[in-house]
Parts: sequence; structure tokens; C-alpha cells
Amino acid sequence: MRPELPTIRSRFGGLYVFGLVFLALSFLLRTALFIRAFPQADHSLWAIFKMYGMGLFYDLVTCFYLVIPATLLLLFAPDKVIRWRAFRYPVLGLYFLAIYALLFDVVSEWLFWDEFGVRYNFVAVDYLIYTREVIGNIGESYPVAPLLGMILLVAAPIWFFTRKYFLRFCDSASTLRQRLRPGVVYAVVPILSALFLDSSRSNVSKNQFTNELTMNGLYSLVAAFRHNIIEYDRFYITEDDHMAFHRLRELVKSDGVRFDDADGWDNITRDITSPRPEKRYNVMIVMVESLSGEFLGALGKQHNPTPNLDALAKESLFFRNFYATGTRTDRGLEAVTLSLPPTPGRSMVKRPNNENLFSIGPLFKSRGYDTKFIYAGYGYFDNMNAFFAGNGFETVDELSLSSDEITFRTIWGVCDEDLFNRVLKECDKSFGAGKPFCNLALTVSNHRPYTYPQKIDIPSGHSRMGAVKYTDYAIGQFIAAAKTKPWFVNTLFVIVADHCASSAGKTEIPVERYHIPLIIYAPKLIPPAQVDRLASQIDVAPTLLGLLDFSYRSKFFGHDLLQPGEGRALIGNYQKVGLFAGGKVAVLLPKRKTKTYAVDAKLNEVECATDDQLLRDTVCYYQSADYLLRRHLYTPDHLAAAQAGSTPRTVSRLPPHAD
Repeated sequence: MRPELPTIRSRFGGLYVFGLVFLALSFLLRTALFIRAFPQADHSLWAIFKMYGMGLFYDLVTCFYLVIPATLLLLFAPDKVIRWRAFRYPVLGLYFLAIYALLFDVVSEWLFWDEFGVRYNFVAVDYLIYTREVIGNIGESYPVAPLLGMILLVAAPIWFFTRKYFLRFCDSASTLRQRLRPGVVYAVVPILSALFLDSSRSNVSKNQFTNELTMNGLYSLVAAFRHNIIEYDRFYITEDDHMAFHRLRELVKSDGVRFDDADGWDNITRDITSPRPEKRYNVMIVMVESLSGEFLGALGKQHNPTPNLDALAKESLFFRNFYATGTRTDRGLEAVTLSLPPTPGRSMVKRPNNENLFSIGPLFKSRGYDTKFIYAGYGYFDNMNAFFAGNGFETVDELSLSSDEITFRTIWGVCDEDLFNRVLKECDKSFGAGKPFCNLALTVSNHRPYTYPQKIDIPSGHSRMGAVKYTDYAIGQFIAAAKTKPWFVNTLFVIVADHCASSAGKTEIPVERYHIPLIIYAPKLIPPAQVDRLASQIDVAPTLLGLLDFSYRSKFFGHDLLQPGEGRALIGNYQKVGLFAGGKVAVLLPKRKTKTYAVDAKLNEVECATDDQLLRDTVCYYQSADYLLRRHLYTPDHLAAAQAGSTPRTVSRLPPHAD
């Protein structure tokens, strides 16, 4: 007896038609993105075959997820409802809306790829949360009305030419028993997929662009939403906790540092003692949105949209081999204030219970400093106000500005000039009260839609290059105005990017996409010099405190970059975290996988054999950071939770020590 083939005249025939439309659009989108990413993607025929084959598999699974509500309706609705003529009108309307939504997703994915070089990920999850900024940004960046009209023009003929085939299911007659078999299939596939399928099967190549193209964007979006917080010891390679902390102490120690064994084995708390008197310098940290190293002439780049920063670099401590810890602003804020590795999942800025952490805020505040976080936008975005308020900072954001302080704004906030004018006022206020200050200001102008006051020779809204040049102009104006202030001679200006302008690359962690500048400018206090030691944002806080000759009890993971020591950079991207040192980068991935890449002088990467010691050090950094955070031990001493009776993990998946 022949098996019965699916037919569009069956009860589930409409789902077959919808599925074909979905698969066709998914194929066309994958092909368009492949053409877009062709120069960076894997061109081998086998890789392309696997990309389309596994991509079809993910598309099918996604389609099964999408039709769950319709499946339940078709399974249990009686024939008289399905065959009722009036039933066809709302069904046709829903079918049109579904086609329109699929096309809207196609356009959205194209724009998302154009911005980030990946399918939907955790960034898209955040975009669903912060709808005001995101919808406003879309409205300012793209011709929304023409795009929606274009989608309508494409959706209408698809609906018109497929509607008759779609509606044929309304002519079917069946019993519940006859519907159970296909209904169970439609129900079981999503259940099995949720239990046994994840994004890892999209890794069909060593090329990350090809792997991203393999994935279905909607599937990636749901996966990112489900895994915002990742338990390290469940998904990553581990070491014995005792051994991890023992090695970590060696990695963070420096000359003159004393660890107190009375604090227990599971910590890196140590006393930093300066041989010189403590200095009462002001600290003004400027974190610049998306300031990649590729923009700076001071880093040897050909184009030069940053003449002011390039000039400052010559008069400053300029760190040429410096890297962001992540690809989002919250990661930069986390690293600079907490000196903490970018543990998998969300940053501490956006996690619950993120108050009273060991940060620079209380260290300065306990010495009588004013400490302020000054943001050009609304600080509820990315939970920034809550994070800073809970960790020793007063918050000043767009809501704090009066109407006469705002000359230009986008959906992300006021322009950089307006921000810096308010920064100057806050510095003046502290100085007038006889108090030193440690302020952190975060800019927004170098963000899509790249609009700004027309103060430079590149038209506003034209390109990121124009936004970079405007930000550079605003920083130049800020420094010029600060020089007229009485507090200038006693102030350290720290200029650092939050992350690079782009994070996509061919490997899991493309280190060239993390290279950013760090400038510490204080012409009356610090002689200019270039520092080539490899470092990342977690080293900012210890270096600043070293310049101030603070003696303090530290839990920071970072190094004072002006003290002797080996260079290294901790960098990560949500689920993938790594350690860059000695010309190699070791990467930890979920499912306890690892990869190692050799990195040449131009930051090109080639996969190479595992470096056991580098891998072990990588695990020690991230496992120990996760351990401290989960047990609420990364806090000032007087708030640290007692951990009596805690038992370390004893299973190690690393190769045995040589000794």
C-alpha cells in the first residue's frame, strides 16, 4: 500500500502552502546574505552545500514552531467550522498578515546583517526590550514608509497567487482520528527540537560568516532570548576550583602585592600598597561610542577622521595594543568600572542583583570624591542608571538636562557637544564644593543614524565616518574648554572606546574587531609616552589607581599597565570568551569546546594546535570570575557573603598538568 502523500486538500494543506512560502523566502534571504557576505564567506562547494542543507533543516524546524497555534486550531476544530464560508475571510486576512510579517522579517534581517554582520542575536533581544530607542533609531536611520510600502507591494501578489491553494484545506472533511497523525507530527517536531537541537549544528565551517548564514534568523532570536544568562560550569570546560584560583593568583599578582590566606582559597583579594603618598587628582573618563582603532591615524591608519584624538595621543599616555572586552556598550562599562572578565551571557550591567559590586565607585567615594555617571541619553537603557546607582555613582542623564542645554538630539540622546557641556558643569560643581571628582561620561553621536550638528565637512547622517569625525571634533572642543578651568591642571582625562564599530569576522573572536584606543591625558601631571603592552579594558581601573598611588584592598582582575608584567587581553562575544596572549587566542565555546588561533602582527588569525597553558589560563580567568559572581563574592569585604561549607568542583576536563 502506498504511503499517502501530503495534499493541500487535507486539513493541514494550508500549512503546507504557508511552509513553502516560508522556505522560499528563507532560501532567497540566505542567498542574498551570502552574496552580501561573499568576500568573507567560505566559497568551497562542500561548505556551500552544507550551508544550504543545514539551513533548510533550521528553516523547517522554525516553520514548525511558527505554525503551532494553527496546528492546534486545525487539529481540534470541527469540520463545520472549517467548512463554514464566513470562516474563510478571517483566515485569508491572517494569511496575508503572515506573508507580510515574513517579508518584514526578511527586510529586518537584511538591515540587521548590514549593521552587525550576523543573524539575529542577543542584540536583537535587547532591541525588543528597549523599543523606544530602537523604533526611533529605525525611523531616523531608514526610509520606513517606503520600506513598508515595498513590502506591501511584494506581499500582495504572493498572497493573491497562492490564496486559492491555501484555502483548499477549507474543503476537506476529516475525523479527529484522521487528523491525529499529522497533528502529532506537527506537535512532536517542535518538542524534540527544543529538547535536542541547538545552534551548534549551524557550525558547518571554520568560517563564522558561513555558520551565521546557515542559521535561521528567527530561530537565532529565540535561542538568544533563552540563553541570556549562561551557567559556566554547565556549558564550558572546567578546572578544579582550588587549582583555578591558585593559578589565577599567579596571573593577577604584581610586585609588592600580598594575598591574605585568612581570606580563604576562593578569592584573589590582595593588598595593593603604594610606596608614595596618595594623589588627589580628578579623574574624567570619556567612553566613546564605537571608536574602533581603525579610525585613528595615531594607530597608523590611512584615513584620518580623528585629528584631535591623534594630537592628544602624542601628548598622552597612549596605549597602542589595547582591546575592548566585548561588542556592546554594557561590556565596556562593566570592564572599566569592575575590572571583570566578560563572563558568558549578559554583562553584570544588565543582570539582576548587580548592586554593591567591587568597583571603582566606592574606592573613590570613600576618599571623598564626587562620583558621577553622565550619559547623553536616557539611563534606563541597558539598565545603566540602576547599575551605576547601585555601585557608588550619582547618575546624570538626558532627563537631567534643561531645554536650554539641548541644541541637538537623536533618539539615542543629545549630541556629544551638549553632553560635554553638561560634563563641564558637573566638574565645576564638584570643584566649587572643594571635592575631587571621578566622572564617567558616555557619548552617543557615533551611532546610527549618524546625525549631528553640522560642524564638520561631512554631511550629517551620511556615514559613520562623519559621526566619528564629529565626535572627534566634540572631544577637541571639550578639551579646549577644560583647559580654561581651574581644575584642569589636576585632572586625568581618560579617553577609551566602549567597543568597536563592527564585531563580525571569520573566526569566533576576530581580535582585529576588538582593537580600540586608550588615551590618558594630563599634560601637567604625566609625561607623554607610548605603551605597547597587550591589554584590555579590565586594566583601566588598576592603571588609574596606580597613577593616583592609591593603596587599597583589591579584587580586580586587571593589571596596572605601568608596572612590569606580561601582556594579555580578555575578550568575548556573549557565548564565546577568550584570552589573547603570546600571539595566540584561546577561545572557550559552549558544549565544552575550545579553539586556538595563531594571531600575526596584522591581527589575522589561523586556527592552530591547542596551547595547553594558554587554555588553562583562559579557563582559570572565566571560571573563577563566574564562581565569584554566582556566590556574591565580588563585593567589598564588608558585604561579602560568608561561604562556609562551600565545596569546590573536582572534575577537570583539561589535560593533566605537566608537573
